[in-house]
Amino acid sequence: MKIKGLRWWMIGLVTCGTILNYLARNSLAVAAPTLMHELHISTQQYAYIVAAFQGCYMFMQPVAGYLLDLLGTKVGFALFAIAWSAANLCHGFASGWLSLAFFRGLLGMSEASVIPAGLKASSEWFPAKERSIATGWFNIGSSVGGLIAPPLVVWCILHSGWQSAFMVSGGIGFIWAVAWLKFYKHPKDQKALSDEERDYILAGQEAQHKEDYEKPSWKAIVTCRQFWGIAIPRFLAEPAWQTFNFWIPLYMVMVHHMNLKQIAMFAWMPFLAADLGCIVGGYLPAFFIKYLKVNLITSRKLVVVMGGLLMIGPGCIGLIASPYTAIALFCLGGFAHQSLSGALITLSSDVFGRKEVATANGFTGMAAYLGATIFTLIIGGLIKTLGFTPMFACLAVFDLIGAVVVWNLLQNRPAQLGVNKRVDADVKVVHTPA
Repeated sequence: MKIKGLRWWMIGLVTCGTILNYLARNSLAVAAPTLMHELHISTQQYAYIVAAFQGCYMFMQPVAGYLLDLLGTKVGFALFAIAWSAANLCHGFASGWLSLAFFRGLLGMSEASVIPAGLKASSEWFPAKERSIATGWFNIGSSVGGLIAPPLVVWCILHSGWQSAFMVSGGIGFIWAVAWLKFYKHPKDQKALSDEERDYILAGQEAQHKEDYEKPSWKAIVTCRQFWGIAIPRFLAEPAWQTFNFWIPLYMVMVHHMNLKQIAMFAWMPFLAADLGCIVGGYLPAFFIKYLKVNLITSRKLVVVMGGLLMIGPGCIGLIASPYTAIALFCLGGFAHQSLSGALITLSSDVFGRKEVATANGFTGMAAYLGATIFTLIIGGLIKTLGFTPMFACLAVFDLIGAVVVWNLLQNRPAQLGVNKRVDADVKVVHTPA
């Protein structure tokens, strides 16, 4: 039996995996006030716990990308999902900040696969002109996970203790891994895919995703100018998202004196706005191509510039006295960051081919989490003395610099690595089958 629009069902499956991935990592932020009180964890020690996740995530990104290119999207993503579910479940056995940091590091190592896997799946299942939309939809999982975490984790804490929050958020991942292994297949192996849709997907893909060529070395990838045109902006942008993921609840407690129930009521809102950013950011490139007559890569750059300008708003959070205005600016920041983040992630599939896209995305992700780790270690020691105001101001400045870098450093063409002859970044528009 042929399923109409099967590519959207496949990206929906990826999105579910991303949701559970980010639910696992966001559980700590919501549980942090309770954990810090019961396990006697200081703000500095909490920063070390967060940095353990970020540092391990950072080093594992290129390894995860390489393994996904080596094992394939289906097997590789399933193995990583099983690993992150087990690591998150182990959080419930932590007895202090050191053991929590250890389990957090294991979680970071296993969760590093999610963005390279999602990008690889979208490059397999979508033509170039729809790829940013597909990326936006699977990237929405990152904010949906953050949206679900506050009410779910608070409910678990109030009813069964903080340990149960990690047991629940970790256990669900095993179920998804089974579903992924059962249903995900490459388009060439998917019998439920119609010939019309398969032809549509292949006709709209660039040469680097269709031609057969020798896999380039990692050295060829990281010495490419196109790589740095994506890696540097991701290095500068990721601290903002990590701040939203790990510091919003503590900020609302320390500065605005909110309790656990109030956090459950408000902490999910920035992630809802981030969902909208994923969707809008995915559709904007097509809008820019149509009305501004720019090519594919330039259309992604414009989304990054827009997101950088909008980040000026949350950069002013430290100057705000009202907790409700602060939440509103966090929402603007969530929208802005996920718009530009989706564009940066998608650019990897625009400039790199099918045999190096996950590896390249892994290395740009490594750069992103290097920035996040350094930022976390610095702010963890300065919050008590300087407060949150400098932290929020830096986030806006970083994204504005990143927008300038991507605009000037990234060239409007695919990287010349494995394919001798690459098509121009402009992709012929093919009519979508009914």
